[in-house]
Amino acid sequence: MQNRTYMPGNFQRRQFLQTALSSAVVGAVAQTGLELAYPTALRAQTTLTPESALQSLVEGNQRFSSNQLSSFQEDLTILKNHTVDKQEPFAAVLSCADSRVPVELIFDQTIGHVFVTRVAGNIASPEIIASLEYGVAVLKIKVLLVLGHRNCGAIKAAMNTDTVPGQISALYPHLKAAVDRSDGKFAKAVELNAKYQAELLGSSSTVIKQAVKDGALKIASGVYDLETGKVNFV
Repeated sequence: MQNRTYMPGNFQRRQFLQTALSSAVVGAVAQTGLELAYPTALRAQTTLTPESALQSLVEGNQRFSSNQLSSFQEDLTILKNHTVDKQEPFAAVLSCADSRVPVELIFDQTIGHVFVTRVAGNIASPEIIASLEYGVAVLKIKVLLVLGHRNCGAIKAAMNTDTVPGQISALYPHLKAAVDRSDGKFAKAVELNAKYQAELLGSSSTVIKQAVKDGALKIASGVYDLETGKVNFV
């Protein structure tokens, strides 16, 4: 892992993240403090129109580009000094696209530290494998983690073979191996899928397989608990 220069407020940052990840999901964080720090963060999604949702993104980008983030100063410092011309992540994470799984926050990392690929069901599709091969071959990441999460909608739909619109059901074949071995247990299917996709990465990609063989890369799998904020490695 590369060395990091932490800003003076890093201890407070860690305290905040630990509290937010473990408590916000169960409603135990006082809204008053969050509203002061993140004035738009607590707006209910269902009250937003497409236009106002887009405007929230525009305003957030304006804060970013004018160095007025309501985030952490460490992020801006690292972005300015280390990641303008290149990226040097130490890890790659294949995560579900679920909005409740904020990969960088979960692992207390910031800009330039984690190479993240996201897709519903955290599946190792050809496009995802190609992206991760770039992370291994070019960026020289040291660990590749497949991260599933509790209450995964993609797994649930695949278990029930739900009729869904569009191309959503194209996910099902990628999830079938885990579902078939789960004995009908939802949590077990989530865990098995994370392990299966990690195994698939190690066996189907010559780039990733060779890096593991050379001792340059470690593949791992884990499941993120939405309630506690903890990742259980499996």
